[in-house]
Amino acid sequence: MGHSSHRIAIGIDIGGTGIKGASVDLDSGELISERIKIATPEGGHPDAIIEVVAEIVSRIGGPGADSAPLGVTFPAIIRDGHTMSAANVSREWIGLDARSLFGRALGREITFVNDADAAGFAESEFGAAKGRNGLSLVTTLGTGIGAGAIYNGVLIPNFELGHLEIDGHDAESRAAFSAKEREGLGWEEWAARLQRFYEVLEFLFSPDLLIVGGGVSKSHEHFLPLLRLDTPIVPAVHRNNAGILGAAAFAAGA
Repeated sequence: MGHSSHRIAIGIDIGGTGIKGASVDLDSGELISERIKIATPEGGHPDAIIEVVAEIVSRIGGPGADSAPLGVTFPAIIRDGHTMSAANVSREWIGLDARSLFGRALGREITFVNDADAAGFAESEFGAAKGRNGLSLVTTLGTGIGAGAIYNGVLIPNFELGHLEIDGHDAESRAAFSAKEREGLGWEEWAARLQRFYEVLEFLFSPDLLIVGGGVSKSHEHFLPLLRLDTPIVPAVHRNNAGILGAAAFAAGA
């Protein structure tokens, strides 16, 4: 960690459309470098993405950046540094030892984490679940439904709650924000679907806190008050930088 008063780590967030990264002060949860964003290369092939990540890391720079822990988020199930699925990127990622590939290319240790898990961990370290005991479930409502589970501050990885089958449907096919847009649903119609999704999560997991992220969470006043749940449900604090923050914090603690 170096001998400075600040604990620093670098977070890189790989998405289907863009790859972004920055240096993070782990005590405050603030970005301490410029946030660098580059479009995800067409096709999302591993070598092309590694090249972009290397460029972002080299441009972040700043004090302690060379030796800082480096975390990378990826839209896939991650097992022991291997990417076991591929959403919005090339199928070449499936089964790939991504951690070793990135590590060799960048000449340093990498921590790999699922993108929704990283967003969840950001809420645990710096957001709505900070200092909370028990089980917090973070769900990001977007193209699909990403999920992160944090128990007493510890991330439980690869919770694919968007793929629970509810009433004969993949939950995210009915309750993701993309379903609202695709079917032209009003807030109340969509909230009825969210109600069903969250009441199943309540029944299965008895969570202590539900946190809702994704871009639509900035409009939370239109739909969260319509939900009738026993569990407190609150909007995420971090949206745009959640992946960067979570990846950095996860790398520092891993």
